Amino acid sequence: MPKTALEELQAVIDRLIAPDGCPWDRKQSPQSLTEYIIEECYELVSAIRSDKIVDVCEELGDVAFLLLFVARLYEKQGHFSLDDALNSNRAKMIRRHPHVFGEAHFDTRDDQLKAWEEIKRAEHVEEEGKPKGLYDSLPESLPPLTKAYRINSKAARVGFTWKDDEEVEQQVEAEWLEWLDVSAGEDKEAQQHELGDLLFSLAGLGRRKGIKANEALDMANRRFLRRFHRMEELACAKNLDFPQLSLDEKDELWNSAKAEEEKGGS
Repeated sequence: MPKTALEELQAVIDRLIAPDGCPWDRKQSPQSLTEYIIEECYELVSAIRSDKIVDVCEELGDVAFLLLFVARLYEKQGHFSLDDALNSNRAKMIRRHPHVFGEAHFDTRDDQLKAWEEIKRAEHVEEEGKPKGLYDSLPESLPPLTKAYRINSKAARVGFTWKDDEEVEQQVEAEWLEWLDVSAGEDKEAQQHELGDLLFSLAGLGRRKGIKANEALDMANRRFLRRFHRMEELACAKNLDFPQLSLDEKDELWNSAKAEEEKGGS
């Protein structure tokens, strides 16, 4: 029977880390591969958000290679195999979806998410038998905006949240006014504090609207870079030295780039 693509890739990894394999790969450990995993995951996300299908396929393969590599290293150390990890995840997904694989029924998505959190907390019990804290599984290395979203989301699942969107909007407005108050002064620590509170509140408001702040900001970054690049192209086409243009002239190019984009989108 022909080998699957997964088995073929695993064979490549085994050859790379064999005694006569690649010196670089043979030196790797799960710890040394962590930064590569992060980098490749960012590249995969970037490809997906850019809707570049060819790139998505390539980056997905890169991430899969690293995950298989890490799994094989742990297996060689006698800890667990890839099958162990996959079977554990399969059982976890079944356990956390009782409305699909069992008889449970949830009237709303919020009820489902609350049940998910309860099941998850019940799974992670400390040695003395006490359930772990709500945020014990929150990765320290998450990007701040993503972490703010997850903090707000987890709090909501245990009922620690505002009752309605209007209250959150009022909180955002209050944080904005506090920011304006300190921004007029010279206390940088206070400014950083209030700006952080404002961003945290905005992340919470976005969550309630079904918007992830980190993704929204990434889209805004891409939009700005795309329009700025078009500004430079327009200036070049007119034989203009972009950095030397006045702000009004740059604004005119910006508006042209924005209008072109909106017309293309429509």
